[in-house]
Order: sequence, then structure tokens, then C-alpha cells
Amino acid sequence: MFHIIVNPIGGKGKTIKALERVKDILSERGEEFEIHETQHKGHATEIARDLSAQPDTKLIVLGGDGSFNEVLNGIENFENITLGLVPCGTGNDFVAASGHPQKTDEAMKVILDGNVSYIDFIQLDDRRALNVLGAGMDVDVLLKYAEMKPFHGKVKYYASLFWVLAHPKWHHMKFTIDGEELGERSVFMIGIGNGKSIGGGIPICPGAVVDDGKLSIVVVNEMKKSRIPIELPGFLKAKHVNKPYTEVFEGKEVKIEVLDDSKFEADGEIFGGSEINCHIVTNQLKVYR
Repeated sequence: MFHIIVNPIGGKGKTIKALERVKDILSERGEEFEIHETQHKGHATEIARDLSAQPDTKLIVLGGDGSFNEVLNGIENFENITLGLVPCGTGNDFVAASGHPQKTDEAMKVILDGNVSYIDFIQLDDRRALNVLGAGMDVDVLLKYAEMKPFHGKVKYYASLFWVLAHPKWHHMKFTIDGEELGERSVFMIGIGNGKSIGGGIPICPGAVVDDGKLSIVVVNEMKKSRIPIELPGFLKAKHVNKPYTEVFEGKEVKIEVLDDSKFEADGEIFGGSEINCHIVTNQLKVYR
């Protein structure tokens, strides 16, 4: 039997449409299923925690990066769970990196074909991230996004992005990668990627691969503020990684010491902390691919 976790009010109607199609496909195939509708923020984590206690649980998640993150953070017994992803959220950055289909019918075909492999995730202290851990500009954008009222969806995100680019600030941190201290940096932003992109397609960590056992670490250092609007098109096309203000690393473990009031985001969820420790986790999360 398949268990389906879905936020019935998510995706501005796309989620309910996708759910009806998933139900039709499973019924046509004669598959049994149970639907678990989330009622509040964090509910998907609670549901996934309970389901992961049951052996041989086939779990389908309908949503975007936020929903996938909630489910990942709920799994306690990875050996019991095989995860199917049906993207229908506002942001679907992770599936773009993992190669999962964007369309519901194609995503369900992958699940019903039954091919399973492992993908990596990021363990950071007491939480997990599937896509990207970020700090600096992307957090500033999310904070502005929460304030903006007139816009919605991607338009609202890009309006927030342009506002932040017009009012940039630097973030002071100290980095250690795989035990090697890199010293202090004044950064515009940092991305630690298992996935490649944020914000619905901005490829901050274009070299990231979701199953290679490595973190892609991209540090965009302080630059002249007047250059930021000029450099923006390069960010949207992943050309920032070749610029002199950017440092690119690979590693399995990263420690970040915060030297100011900067916050972080993990798959779009903002949190604080004076020191962040993260590492890549391999061969635990089974998914239909």
C-alpha cells in the first residue's frame, strides 16, 4: 500500500489537482493507498515519523521543497521508507537537480516502475536539508519575501530579490571544510548544496550532484555594491562560479562560525545559530528514481 502525504492548501491549487490525478493513476493500477492531509506547519514531519516506524512503507509526497524537507526531517527509520516525489509546489528546485520528472503522470510512472536508489541529504546539527543550506543574500531575500504583500509566487520572490540587490549587505563568517580552517570571510552569500538551485531556478551551486557523496560549497565574497546589478545575469546563468569574487569547494563536512547576526536557511526554512555544523549523509534515503 502507498501512503500519500499532501498539503491540501499548498501549491495554489496545483496540489489538489495533482492529488486527484495520483488517486486516479493508483486506482487504475489497482493499488491500495491512504491519504494523509497535513493540518499545520510541521505536520508532515509528524506523519513521516509515525510512518517510518512501519516496515516496508511506500511513501509518496506531493509538494515542493518545503514539503520534502518536512518529510525528510520526520524519518527516524530510513530502512523502512522508500520515498516517491511528486513535485507540485511553488518551488521545485530539488527535483530539477535530482532528475525526477516535473509532471505528475511521469513522476507516478517512476514510482510505479519501482526502481529504487539512494540520494544524499545534508545533516546539520539537529535538522536536515535535502536541497541547499544557505546564508547571506538568499536569507535576506526570504526575509523580505515574508514582508512583501502585493505580489505572489515567483513574481514575489524576484521582487524580493531585486530589492535585496538594491540594498545589499555583507555577512561575516568563519569557515572550516573537512577540518581545514579557511579563516574569516565577508560574504554576499554562501550556498552549501546537495541540490543545485534556489528560488525556483537560481543555480547557486551548479556543480552539486545529489548522489555523489559530496557537498558543493560556493562562497560569494564581498564586492563593490555597484557591481551587483551588473553581475546578476551571471548568477542566473551559473557564471558567478567563475568570477574572482567567488570561491568553490567540495567537501563532506562544513563548520560555519557566525561573527554577526546572520541567519541561515535550509530548503527555504530560516533559522539562527552562532555555529553551524553540517555533513553529507549517503546510502540512507531510498527514493524511486
